[in-house]
Amino acid sequence: MTRAPSSDPDFRPHRVVVLALDGLLPFELGIPHRIFGRPRDALGRPVYEVVTCSVRPPGPVETDADFAIHVAHGPEALATADTVIVPASYELGPVYEEGVLTQELAAALAHIRPGTRLASICTGVYVLAAAGRLDGRPATTHWADAERLQRLFPKVRVDADVLFIDDGDVLTSAGVAAGIDLCLHIVRRDHGTAVANDVARRTVVPPHRDGGQAQYIQRPVPDPQQATTTTARAWALGRLHEPIQLRDMAEQEAMSVRTFTRRFREETGVSPGQWLTQQRVERARYLLESTDLSVDRVARDAGFGTAQSMRQHLQAALGVTPTAYRRTFRAGGDGARGLRRDPAPRG
Repeated sequence: MTRAPSSDPDFRPHRVVVLALDGLLPFELGIPHRIFGRPRDALGRPVYEVVTCSVRPPGPVETDADFAIHVAHGPEALATADTVIVPASYELGPVYEEGVLTQELAAALAHIRPGTRLASICTGVYVLAAAGRLDGRPATTHWADAERLQRLFPKVRVDADVLFIDDGDVLTSAGVAAGIDLCLHIVRRDHGTAVANDVARRTVVPPHRDGGQAQYIQRPVPDPQQATTTTARAWALGRLHEPIQLRDMAEQEAMSVRTFTRRFREETGVSPGQWLTQQRVERARYLLESTDLSVDRVARDAGFGTAQSMRQHLQAALGVTPTAYRRTFRAGGDGARGLRRDPAPRG
């Protein structure tokens, strides 16, 4: 992607450098390019520039499929990154087997400037862990690799139950589609809900799956012979501004509260109460970003009732107050990148 011409000499897209390692999964390598290649600012300029690099000089990189890809940049590109993303690889060698970096990989990572944001998709987390970037910090990976990750790197606080973890300047995700959730989360963190939702629509994926959602849901595709909770969720989304009781949702599906709660968790990975809070937080974010409604009115329209209740929920979910959140995204610049969103608490 080339930099967009601009009359503003100070304009510079946020540069995302994706590190392509031998044995990479083509699907996961493509996620950052698809998600970060879409967002535009009000003048139509791309707000991200995505570059792929290798640990070697430009040339072919093997994939886990029956084809290789040609990477046009060597490891020096890592020195230009604002964000570095390490997708999964099935050929990490000593990194995966012993928890140590190869000389080649260590030399490549040495190009990364202090303060650069780091992110991994699936087993890419092993690279960050072997480099010591996750010591004492929470991290996740594909549930099937979590036990090994914890055994190799005991200083890392591994959570195998979540889709992704945002620990400020280091973010990690579970496997495959969770990489999409992570990248959308970064866009949302940098530029707000409206921009992230637009990217999601263009990519034809759900606009938001909270990082704290379970990786593995027992019944991801409900049996067509059994009732689902889809109607209840649609019903609730249409009246988030109203008090919604669990029994009201269960009645929409003609289920008992107990059956509904079990089925809901099987389908979404969270409880009805957690899901409602997530939706109300997203509604509040959207209203704070896109309207001039007072904080009290936003709280009522999002279903929190009072500004104090909304403040507590946004503080827990985003680490900021409603006023600070609005100020960040109304600033229209890079201030949004200062937001730190810790992973949603498990419950």
